[in-house]
Amino acid sequence: MNKSDLISEVAKKIGLSKKNAIIIVDTILNDIKSGVKKESVRLVGFGTFSLVKRKARKGRNPRTGETITIKARKSIKFKPSKEFIA
Repeated sequence: MNKSDLISEVAKKIGLSKKNAIIIVDTILNDIKSGVKKESVRLVGFGTFSLVKRKARKGRNPRTGETITIKARKSIKFKPSKEFIA
């Protein structure tokens, strides 16, 4: 399922127009994005989104075999709840 499929499902299940479903889905996703920047976002029965800071590290270019430095970066981690997995 992609974002477009999710929007269609929300529109169908709630009985909204696709335009309103787009607003709802985008609002939820944007709130999760902005919330993760401040702290972890926990959705009971679904899972937890949290920000992870990855350190710079050494890597290898697969084409040339040359050693390269991979920059430090931020990433999002998702841990599903037990109910989500079951």
